[in-house]
Amino acid sequence: MSEIDVKISDIQEIESCENATTGNDQRARRPEHKLTIAEIWKSHKLVIWWCFYWAMAAVGWGFDAQINGAMISVPSFRRDFGYTVDGEAILPANWQSAFNVIGTVGQFFGGFICSWLADRIGRKSSLFIGAIVCSGGCIGEIFSSTRPAFLGSKLVFGVGLGFYLSLAPMMSGELAPVALRGIATAGVNLGIAIGQLISNSVVKVFGERDDRWAYRGPFATQIFFALFLLVFLPLSPESPWYLVRVNKIEKAKKVIARLYGENDAISTLAEIEDTIRHEELQGTKKARFIDCFKQTNKIRTGISTGVFLCQHLVGIIFVLGYSTYFFQLAGLDVSNSFDLGVGVTACGVIGNIVSWFIVERYGRRKLFLSGMVTLTALLLLIGIMDVVPNQAAKWVQAASTVIYAFVYFLTIGAVAFTILGEASSTVLRAKTISLATATQALCGLAMSFAIPYMVNPDKGNLRGKVGFIFGGLAIIGTIGSWVYVPELKGKTFSEIDHLFTEKVPPRKMGRY
Repeated sequence: MSEIDVKISDIQEIESCENATTGNDQRARRPEHKLTIAEIWKSHKLVIWWCFYWAMAAVGWGFDAQINGAMISVPSFRRDFGYTVDGEAILPANWQSAFNVIGTVGQFFGGFICSWLADRIGRKSSLFIGAIVCSGGCIGEIFSSTRPAFLGSKLVFGVGLGFYLSLAPMMSGELAPVALRGIATAGVNLGIAIGQLISNSVVKVFGERDDRWAYRGPFATQIFFALFLLVFLPLSPESPWYLVRVNKIEKAKKVIARLYGENDAISTLAEIEDTIRHEELQGTKKARFIDCFKQTNKIRTGISTGVFLCQHLVGIIFVLGYSTYFFQLAGLDVSNSFDLGVGVTACGVIGNIVSWFIVERYGRRKLFLSGMVTLTALLLLIGIMDVVPNQAAKWVQAASTVIYAFVYFLTIGAVAFTILGEASSTVLRAKTISLATATQALCGLAMSFAIPYMVNPDKGNLRGKVGFIFGGLAIIGTIGSWVYVPELKGKTFSEIDHLFTEKVPPRKMGRY
């Protein structure tokens, strides 16, 4: 029997013991299971910092995602790029759609480029390229004076954002031990929430100006995110999972020792090697995109991309991306709409922070399903209030939007990144995350194109009635989530591999 067979049989034996055990903590203790949050905070603060650093790559993505909807509420932006009807500046629906869509197109291709580079030159080098591309696109946005130049710059910036959104969950999941993994990967969504909060705050500061800096100022802010990443990047560790896959074992051992200490370096390295060998035996040695849709990886890819599809089925772009503009359409003045826009994203940040304290306590599946149900109800309430002809109903809509932000970031916003980091195969993680990024981009593309036609006064003028549309889609997403969202709390990657290899139904994985 080969060494690989022995190691895999050992893993299966441990899994069998774990499944047969009914006590509280009688299972075989692997190196990762020994670490608790308290121990990590006490002895491994460096792990927490670098997980935070990589999660913050998502700040730039969140800023850009929010600024698309917030910027159309800026009068000078509508004046310079739109036209005037009855004394009111309005962006043409086709131009507005192009403005919203072009960055998403860049993210689509950026995610695939990043996955290819991340498996060849490493995660650190890939982030460097992404930050440089974002910086170039940002400078172009600031100084562009024509529509084509502005859209070209936004396309370049979108490519860089595809790197950010791919690398943030990838590295957060690969650097964090089991006890910290849920918090670290949920931290990616905190980065997005912080980016959205900064975006709305910056738009509020600059938005009431009468000159071009009313919108150039917010775009210029984005370059600081790239500078933050570039300053600390040389000090960041490379992913030990990547180093093992490219046979740089000694470097991987040094990274693990740096993060976790010399005592656990050998055992942790051995477990990484065993997990990668086990997945390679399942036919994923070459890490091709086609492998994401073969054997057990097919359902893993479906889960990883499906949770992000659900984010769009509940209308995230409509409720959060268009919150400020939606408040104005509902009849609120410019000042109050900006204030509420900041309040919405602030509630999102609070919700994401709260998720840290419950994601490891209640698990992924309960949080995701409860979030889907609650958000569905809020969307239907927003739609119902739009047909009630009084001012109080408009404020109920506004309050529902604020509550929506809190619930979204508390549940499916945060947990989707946790599920992505856990459900994806370690060998195919870069490829799977790029497919998830592509799902985000394609859904964002469709929504960014359709929503202006649904809400703009010169088109559908549905206003809050769009809540009925997304409420119906959210019901479909809730049913799919009940069937396919797994519970992977407290499991190592090798244990997760075994669950999928044994074809345990996702909704039952929490029982094993």
